[in-house]
Amino acid sequence: MRRSTITRKTAETDISVEINLDGTGRYDNQTDVGFFDHMLDQLARHSLIDMTIRATGDLHIDDHHTVEDTGIALGQALVEALGDKRGINRYGDCHLAMDDAQVRCALDLSGRPFLICNLDLPTAKIGSFDTELVREFFQAFSTHGGITLHIDTLHGFNSHHIAEAAFKSVARALRVAVETDPRKADAIPSTKGAL
Repeated sequence: MRRSTITRKTAETDISVEINLDGTGRYDNQTDVGFFDHMLDQLARHSLIDMTIRATGDLHIDDHHTVEDTGIALGQALVEALGDKRGINRYGDCHLAMDDAQVRCALDLSGRPFLICNLDLPTAKIGSFDTELVREFFQAFSTHGGITLHIDTLHGFNSHHIAEAAFKSVARALRVAVETDPRKADAIPSTKGAL
């Protein structure tokens, strides 16, 4: 049962995240941040991780706390759902094209969080969404998910396309990494014997 439910409540946000790693990519994400909901839907759909997220936050200030804290809770849910990581592929990568944009992602569910995020988003906003929050989400997700995560824009000029390609490429890489390796379904994927 590779499922998890995480709740996180602070003075700034109130968040619940429910995931199923062995799902079909079903999603029901409501954060009241429109573009961010669209990105979370892409993350679920293309990773095949069923995802239900509810978040309320201090949006009268800005979207920052809601986006960051959702990344924290989603990372924590991933860790819980993976358990000891027995049998997973561990690594995943994807080159993803979306119109003018091409984004590359490589990740390792190592338990050692590290983010390299070279996303060249040419505008400060996508609609009302601050583009700097794309990195903030991935920083929180990688830190609390124990993910070594590298994301690079290879090219692109439309901020929406670049950001969406980033979420989709992370999703596709995550899909591979969390899947069970049928040749080593009973083994921890590390020479250390633990992740």
